[in-house]
Amino acid sequence: MNKRINTLLVLLMLAAMQMWAGDELTLKDIVGGKFRAERMTDMEPAPDGESYFQVSRDGQRIEQFSFKTGKQTGTVLDLKTARGPRIDAIEGFILSPDGKKLLIQTETESIYRHSFTAKYYIFDIRNQKYEALSEGGPQRAPLFSPDGQQIAFVRDNNIFLVKLLYNNAESQVTKDGKAGEIINGVPDWVYEEEFSTSQSMAFTADSKVLCWIRYDESQVREVSLPLYKGSYPEREQFADYPGAYTYKYPIAGEKNSKVSVMSYDVKSHKTRKLDLPVDAEDYLPRIMTFPVEIKTDKDGEPIMDETASQVIVMAMNRHQDRLRLYAVNALSTVSQLILEDTGDKYIKEEVLESIQLTPQHILLPSDRSGFMHLYLYSIGGQLIRQIEDGNYEVTDVYGYDEKTGDAYFAAHINGPLDQQICVAHKNGKTERLTSQAGWNSATFSKNLAYFVNSWSDLNTPTVITLHEGKKVLTTLIDNQTLRDRLAQYNIGTRELITLTTDDGVELNGWMIKPAGFTPSKKYPVIMYQYGGPGHQEVKNAWNIGMCGSGAILEQYLCQLGYVCVCVDNRGTGGRGAEFEKCTYLNLGKLESRDQVMVAQWLGRQSFVDKERIGIWGWSFGGFNTLMSMSEGHEVFAAGVAIAPVADWRFYDSIYTERYMRTPKENPSGYNENPLFRAPLLHGALLICHGLADDNVHFRNMAEYTEVLVQEDKDFKENLYTNRNHSIYGGNTRLHLFRQAVNHFNLYLLK
Repeated sequence: MNKRINTLLVLLMLAAMQMWAGDELTLKDIVGGKFRAERMTDMEPAPDGESYFQVSRDGQRIEQFSFKTGKQTGTVLDLKTARGPRIDAIEGFILSPDGKKLLIQTETESIYRHSFTAKYYIFDIRNQKYEALSEGGPQRAPLFSPDGQQIAFVRDNNIFLVKLLYNNAESQVTKDGKAGEIINGVPDWVYEEEFSTSQSMAFTADSKVLCWIRYDESQVREVSLPLYKGSYPEREQFADYPGAYTYKYPIAGEKNSKVSVMSYDVKSHKTRKLDLPVDAEDYLPRIMTFPVEIKTDKDGEPIMDETASQVIVMAMNRHQDRLRLYAVNALSTVSQLILEDTGDKYIKEEVLESIQLTPQHILLPSDRSGFMHLYLYSIGGQLIRQIEDGNYEVTDVYGYDEKTGDAYFAAHINGPLDQQICVAHKNGKTERLTSQAGWNSATFSKNLAYFVNSWSDLNTPTVITLHEGKKVLTTLIDNQTLRDRLAQYNIGTRELITLTTDDGVELNGWMIKPAGFTPSKKYPVIMYQYGGPGHQEVKNAWNIGMCGSGAILEQYLCQLGYVCVCVDNRGTGGRGAEFEKCTYLNLGKLESRDQVMVAQWLGRQSFVDKERIGIWGWSFGGFNTLMSMSEGHEVFAAGVAIAPVADWRFYDSIYTERYMRTPKENPSGYNENPLFRAPLLHGALLICHGLADDNVHFRNMAEYTEVLVQEDKDFKENLYTNRNHSIYGGNTRLHLFRQAVNHFNLYLLK
């Protein structure tokens, strides 16, 4: 009897072990997206302020939903019933200003981070018919005119115009566009990457004139990236001989594109160069329609004034510490300065995207007080008032209501790890529209009456709700399926931490301990960080960690026996200008010092084995990894640097000079880099890079590893054929992470 009981217990234990084995996290599942939270995609608020459009999950329909109820109220487009040529799937759409037409995006081909080409189709919602925008080849950055009757787009660096009232007649606006020399209407590489823009065109409010930024990159020096046949995708043209992708890339201190603003009178076909009083090296990061409210007379004819022929052009000096907004008449070419803001050290790039224009006002974010706040100006540039105030950062701007004087925004109003949706009233009172601690972000209706809110915290996957002011109307997505899935795994505990460095600086972090954590045990630690200017990895949010998804990759590492930690060093965002800009002119120095002090602090904790601490990061995080492992204090046993910058002299002009000025102006700052520190490298290093990285060039790895060789420093390297800065495609991402994990296991696990 006892024998049978013992045998039964053994069988039950084996069965339990097998069941647990099935519930272990795997890299393949993590990289494959098994633990990604569901979210709202391809959502666009409609002009009526009461509804929004969204692409169906199968890409076959565009559906309309009510902002009041969250329920579907109709189908705008169904590929099965709409009339037109065959379209396999809807990959995106652009809504016309009047909401009567759509541009359907198909056959998308990525170019760089934001840009792509696609085949677009014009869809008339009323008659349920669509037709090709152009038969001349894929299009780029299409733009509706304010009256919805014209569409401008770019092909092969030239601008084309389609007139919908004239049977979609297509005309060519520019003819000087040429690869590697002249670009019209879309930004060059560095503008796109560092000013986060993919379009450089704007119509005047009366739709009579099209204006655009022209980039002359003929004097910008070229970079060539090696290309091979490879796979995912396979490049047959390089099957016999390797090739290269060559493009213009201005490094720090070198020549940028020469930029100018042009206009095209649709009726007279006359092209003009607009007169802007800017220096030859100034940047023109945005062009926008002047927000004129078109009024009509008793016969319904538009009443035009001078502003209907104007556009707004943003200009920044090369040091990026002065921003100017010009109102430029597209016909007379005359410009007028309407607003100027200066920043201590530099103006953050996010300001450009957050500026709000209304027919009567300009809403400007500025950190002139030491924290990012909102300032209201008249459309003529007179400061009216500061919208809100406090020792917190405004992080996003949603709009300004002309009728009520209310401004809607997101802010760290309860501290840097928490983000809330707020409204600031005309009387100076600021209210929270969201109530739960955690991380909130919003998409507002056109009339600002409703918003869709995405909320999460450290332990809760994203919950998406519909709001009318403070009132929660309904839940759209609760991610219960993901919560149920995660409940099947033995997930470690996540917690927010605060520590003080040896020189008295308080830093925020998060820590993940393995399930079944034993305080008396000595654990190896892996530190993940990014650390770059204004970036924030530490927050009370679900989307944290190297792969996001509740730090799911870190949970996998905890499953192997690690404690995982992330700490935001000095220079990161969310804590005001003083904390963020203290690294100015010396990128990497304080950041790496902080990471070293974090490792030293961890080493003093009873549950940490100070001899087994590793560090890793990607891009700036890779740079920070190299700097930290070479800081002089030998605290890291191992590290993994993915796509790191090795010398800021190799990186692009706009980003680098924003924080470092030019190498000529700041030689000592540029000399503080991983190349210079290479003799001090301590710990087992794995460095990984994509050969076709258009952002952080392979040059960084080539030069850095050569210095390591000459310094007789051991290291390992992984190269990825044809891969860009994101290092993905086919099995690539899985392979990359497995190499990193294996590297840590080799040097940190006993």
